[in-house]
This record gives sequence, structure tokens and C-alpha cells, in this order.
Amino acid sequence: MLTKLNFPSAEFRIRKNAAGSTEIFDAVRKKFVSLTPEEWVRQHLLNYLITEKKFPVSLLSVEKQLKLNNTLKRTDILAFSSELIPVFLAECKAPEVTLNSSTLQQAMRYNLVFKVPVIFITNGVSHYLFIKQKNEDNWTQQDNFPDYPEMLNFF
Repeated sequence: MLTKLNFPSAEFRIRKNAAGSTEIFDAVRKKFVSLTPEEWVRQHLLNYLITEKKFPVSLLSVEKQLKLNNTLKRTDILAFSSELIPVFLAECKAPEVTLNSSTLQQAMRYNLVFKVPVIFITNGVSHYLFIKQKNEDNWTQQDNFPDYPEMLNFF
């Protein structure tokens, strides 16, 4: 049974593969991927970004690889401006994972590479949005999630 998440309801393409594992279709990667609890959260967030917040699918990247301290990592969701400047980074956790300062620190470490002005962390139940103040090093936690066009004003 899949956990009910704190996102608008959405329809997903879900199937069993030949090995009997459950998969969900990822509209960004354009393929079926293993349906883990974290993937369930990621797909809900992607749906929310695309349908509610008007993020262009073509400017979203899922599991974008980065090199941090000579170690390869992957960020869950990265969004770009039309000039391909990173503007938004999201870190997704499974619903049973408690979001805490280490979750935010992980996203902030990834942001050393991407330098986005907007960071979002979620486990599908709780969500936290942080926006970097223009021309400053300060981040503020926000309650209102901006639409994609609004987000472009933050960098």
C-alpha cells in the first residue's frame, strides 16, 4: 500500500515488470523506474511542479549527477531557467524518513555545486522551502511555494 502524501492527488502510470517489481512512469526521464517510497515522493513532487507550479518539463532534471569532494552524488530534482542556469533544487526522502537539519545540510552541500536560489526538502508529508536572499548569503524559510515564473526573479 502506497502512503498518502501531502500533495494534490495525481494519476500515475504504474505497472509490474517481468520480474514482478512495481514501476512508475517518470514523465521527465520518459521511462518506467522502480517504485520505491522515495520515488513515490519524487513523482508526486514532479507532478506538483509541472501541473500546479508551471515548471516546464524540458527544464527539469531528475537524479542529476554531481561531484562533491571527489564523490559522485545525485540530486533528486533540479530545475533550470531557459538559459540553463540552475534555479531550484529538491531533495526527496521516503515518507518514513524524518526531515531534519542533516536533510537540509545535504541539499545545501549539493547546492555548493549548483548555486540555486531555491531549495525544497520533502518526505511527501512535510515540506520545507528555503529561498536565498538576492545578493546575500542569507536563506529564509518560506511558506508560499512560488510558481516557476516567480522563481526566475530570485537569481
